[in-house]
Amino acid sequence: MILPALPILIPLLTIIFLLFNFQRREWQPWIGLTGALLQLALAIFLAVQVKTQGILVLHTGNWEAPFGITLVIDAFSSIMLVLAGIIAVSVSIYSIDAIDRQRQSFFFFPMVQGLLMGVNGAFVTGDIFNLYVWFEVMLTASFVLITLGGEKKQLNGAIKYVSINLVSSLFFLAGIGLLYGKTGTLNMADLAMKLSLADNNVLMNTSAVLFFVAFSIKAAVFPFFFWLPASYHTPPVAITALFAGLLTKVGVYSMIRFYTLFFVQDKLFWHPLFLWIGGLTMVIGVLTAASQYDIRKILSFHIISQIGYMIMGLGIFTVAGIAGAIFFMAHNIIAKTNTFLVAGLINRVTGSYDLKQIGGLYKIRPWLSILFIIPAFGLAGIPPLSGFFGKLILISAGFNAGEYVISFVALAVGLFTLFSMVKIWNEAFWKPRPEGLPPYEGENENLPVSMVIPVVFLGLITLTMGFAVKPILEIAMNAAGQLLDPKIYIQAVLGS
Repeated sequence: MILPALPILIPLLTIIFLLFNFQRREWQPWIGLTGALLQLALAIFLAVQVKTQGILVLHTGNWEAPFGITLVIDAFSSIMLVLAGIIAVSVSIYSIDAIDRQRQSFFFFPMVQGLLMGVNGAFVTGDIFNLYVWFEVMLTASFVLITLGGEKKQLNGAIKYVSINLVSSLFFLAGIGLLYGKTGTLNMADLAMKLSLADNNVLMNTSAVLFFVAFSIKAAVFPFFFWLPASYHTPPVAITALFAGLLTKVGVYSMIRFYTLFFVQDKLFWHPLFLWIGGLTMVIGVLTAASQYDIRKILSFHIISQIGYMIMGLGIFTVAGIAGAIFFMAHNIIAKTNTFLVAGLINRVTGSYDLKQIGGLYKIRPWLSILFIIPAFGLAGIPPLSGFFGKLILISAGFNAGEYVISFVALAVGLFTLFSMVKIWNEAFWKPRPEGLPPYEGENENLPVSMVIPVVFLGLITLTMGFAVKPILEIAMNAAGQLLDPKIYIQAVLGS
């Protein structure tokens, strides 16, 4: 079956089409959008195939696992592929007018597809070394995107971003080397089988710690998060939205995959550590966000804070906890991307992201305030939006597992998140604009339809996730059940 390779091949072919038609600049956005639409359609089709037929496996070159490169799509990776497709389509449409022609001329759309190829590759690979390769593809594409335009603040942010991510890559490689030296394999299913049979598998903690550091940097969890708020506010907001939706979530995806599939030998050490790390990530992210006045910085620190909820689900390590982490991740990918896109609309009207310089938007753009409220209140966990149910599932799982401290921390962090979202609402939309400032740059201009459509689209998804919790939660529970029963994955890849 070639199906598991298509999430990688489609963005690769899109890049080729973009480069062959690079002189036709007016075609670039539409080729990129076509590629994104194909990826979303394929992801939905693959999700249906996984639900009806089970885990999809491709042994490239007909080399059976663990000797060849294996691509695997299970319930968890199929969910992530659908989410990546949704973000790809939304950002591709938004970028038609949000990204200036100069940046488009410096390979913006090929780099977006390159980033998506790396993200999809990370979701479907069944081999640890190839996961490293796809991480490097993402890093290369994201470095180009974050520096497009060559502004000083972008270059400063890019240096911090790349430097710390290269450190992450070194930890990743060191972990791969140690793990291969101990087991003689890098195939995930083969590792899971061998480690389940080993008597001294607690010794794997040396490798597990290296991978934990690598993925913690990628996911921006405590105490490795400082690179994110130093860099995410520097590029155009369409790029930031793409990063916010996908990049850190690949780190969380990898952490959940590793620590449910084969690093399961020392639960008394890892699960409390995940709970502590998750709680500290939530608290530090949300408290730091409360002190900011740049919209992008507030939202960047909230990326960090809400990663903590996902790590909390991993630490609880029950079907409900993992399902809550998956549901919350899906909600956060949609809502967080959308809040950045709305921030771009605010900037389009006012010419600023500084809350001290803007105000009174409710009078001149009342519909914009509604578009902001949906994802913002979703992030804050206001019912009946998706964020409320994501937090409810996680906190309920925490109480049922006897993890009361982290559950109360999650509740408190939700209140502080609401404070930040209300702060943006009050400062940007409700309070009068400071006196003595010139009129807004785009006060009398109509916002481009291409920038409004993705915001409406993602807002509708947030509402749908809130009103259709049961079927979506069933999908997440199915994925969690597969993750907590590694035999299903092992048999699909290695056979009987």
